Amino acid sequence: MDVWELNLRHLRAVLKIAELGTVSAATSAVNLSQPAITQALGRLEAALQVPLFERRHDGMVPTHAGQILRSRISAALLHVRSPHVTMSRLRALLALSDSGSYAGASQETGLSLPSIHRAVNDLALALRRPLVVRRGKHVVMTETGAQFAREFRLAVVELEAGLSEIHALRGHETRRIAIGAMPLSRARILPLAVARFHARRPQVRLTIVEGSRAELVEPLRNGSLDVMVGALRSPLVETDLEQRTLFEDVPVFLGRHDHPLVGTEPEAADLARYPFCLPARGTPLRDSFERYFESHGQSPQVPLESGSVMMIRQVMMDSDFLTLLSRDQVPVELEAKWLSQVAQLPAQFHRVIGMTTRHSLRPTTVQEEFFADLEQAAHEIATGTKTR
Repeated sequence: MDVWELNLRHLRAVLKIAELGTVSAATSAVNLSQPAITQALGRLEAALQVPLFERRHDGMVPTHAGQILRSRISAALLHVRSPHVTMSRLRALLALSDSGSYAGASQETGLSLPSIHRAVNDLALALRRPLVVRRGKHVVMTETGAQFAREFRLAVVELEAGLSEIHALRGHETRRIAIGAMPLSRARILPLAVARFHARRPQVRLTIVEGSRAELVEPLRNGSLDVMVGALRSPLVETDLEQRTLFEDVPVFLGRHDHPLVGTEPEAADLARYPFCLPARGTPLRDSFERYFESHGQSPQVPLESGSVMMIRQVMMDSDFLTLLSRDQVPVELEAKWLSQVAQLPAQFHRVIGMTTRHSLRPTTVQEEFFADLEQAAHEIATGTKTR
């Protein structure tokens, strides 16, 4: 069953049946007749191919599947908030937010252009808030519209998770896990975790989206990503996110294989005489770099900023540039002797690598398994061991 086939009003009815114990008690709460609720529940159970309630002489009790769906419906409706939001209106606003135009939203959803216009306009009237403003051929979400779009997307994530968990009860796990990968995570930890997870759960689709934290944090917050792996921030400024430590990374100063400083055990003042190529300000690695040199009263030049290991490597191989990276980010370059370690950053300036998730995330079983695989991979990296 696809999430867009769900009816939010009927899901509210399911929630009320679970809370109140009977269909008749739920009728006034959702303003639907008893036959309408009974038929809607029957269609939903038929589509899911599992009973959601155990019918008893004294009322209705949620089955295990019903408890799962009840929990996810409750979380989804907290994001939806208004009873005036229908699934068609929700879908139209999300498509418009993603595509930036009514035509694009129509193409993305398969709904007609008038249907998209009507759904978004009706939603704005029902919520009594302007949701979009036109900019030439495109539309831009207002601040209110963007906030509703984020909440609606999180509601869809909850409902998708509920459907996935119910499919898993029938032996058909369909969950997709979307992972945001920052540069260091792509070197070792993610490949280890992904290989282990896929061997156990080959039917679960993993999507890895590469980028900097600035590029990944908003997709994580709005539900497009389930987890982000990379250097943690301290302090964490996004109150709707939470972090979990995986391991401590040891950055090292690197230069070309025959750099003048190789083999000299340089001090901070020696390093500061050479130009550096580093990620932009605000990243944990750059912060560690700046704190280290400030503690020694030095201020080296950083004429080139880049987060691309390939770019940094090529620049250093033909110049006296230095950089600060993890050895795990350049294992091939070190083994081939294109680059060499010049010095190691002292322990007090190391960075913490971990996973970041939404504070509201309630992981499914397969998500919990993947998170456990990340932790196991981190343990292997930290200890130099490998288990199967």
